[in-house]
This record gives sequence, structure tokens and C-alpha cells, in this order.
Amino acid sequence: QVQLVESGGGLVQPGGSLRLSCAASGSISSITAMGWYRQAPGKQREFVGLITSGGSTNYADSVKGRFTVSRENAKNTIYLQMPSLKPEDTAVYYCNARIVSMSSPYERQYWGQGTQVTVSS
Repeated sequence: QVQLVESGGGLVQPGGSLRLSCAASGSISSITAMGWYRQAPGKQREFVGLITSGGSTNYADSVKGRFTVSRENAKNTIYLQMPSLKPEDTAVYYCNARIVSMSSPYERQYWGQGTQVTVSS
């Protein structure tokens, strides 16, 4: 069983910062990549950014140069640093991971439960 647990969401004023965390736990054999998606009210879930096991990162154009995904391999944890937040960043942020568990040789995609980020004055 593999679980992803996010933390760090909340209410922040425009221009403020938040850091989200996502920890993967359970019977993990290897992690190919971990990343973040978000879903604003009335919109589809969209990609935000990811980091691979090799340390490569990729970002959506809407956050490139502003948000940063980093990782702490020893803890199977990633972070999303979000400075200069805008009202349009308001969404539920979901952690996503591509993981090979100890119970199966095949990579599977896992999702966290989501954490709310609200940017408002």
C-alpha cells in the first residue's frame, strides 16, 4: 500500500508565499517522478510541475520561473515553493507520483488527497 500525504496549504494574501509538502510512504520499491497538479473551482485539473528521480524538473508555463519543485530523497518527500502568489493560483493542489511498489513490478500513478490554497485579500 502506497500513500501520498500533502500539507502546507492555507489562506495567503496576494504576493505572499506558501510551501507545500508531499510525503510518499508505504511499500515503495522506487519512485520515477513526483509532482503537483491543481484544480480551481469549475476547471479541470492541470499540471503544475514535477521532479524526476534524476532531479530533472518540468513546469507549466503559468508557473515557470515562479514556482519551484524540490525533493528530499531520503524522506520520499517533495516540496512546492510558491512565492508571489496571485488570486488565480487559488486551487486545490494535488500531489502525484509514479511509483513501483514492492507488491508489483509495474509502475502505477498515485494521488494525494489534495490541499487547499486560497490567495485572497
